[in-house]
Amino acid sequence: MTPDTSEFLVACLCAAWCGTCRDYRAGFDAMAAQFPKARFLWLDIEDDAELVDDYDVENFPTLLIQRHDSVLFFGTLLPHHDILRRTLENFHAQTPDESRYHAGSDPERQRWQTERNLRRALAARHT
Repeated sequence: MTPDTSEFLVACLCAAWCGTCRDYRAGFDAMAAQFPKARFLWLDIEDDAELVDDYDVENFPTLLIQRHDSVLFFGTLLPHHDILRRTLENFHAQTPDESRYHAGSDPERQRWQTERNLRRALAARHT
């Protein structure tokens, strides 16, 4: 398997049994075409438990956004695609240095760097 070289990783953590997730998925998948520098992943919290079981997903949809190795966002977003689009546009507008600063700007985000780094978890799964 080739390593992930995408600048951004956008993962939606959902569940097959969740109606909101089912309704959200088509728009989430379609958004990938608007952000070619991003890798979009749909992860089912039950089917992909080995990756996300420790992530404490409480509400859906829960989104995780990384720029390279910096976790920029982890949390529930209202299930409106325009909110995700604006969030991604804002992160794309940042320089890589601004993203790294944002990722370490408070204690919660600092914890995300070790506890929610999905890119590292994916790499470890494929080694």
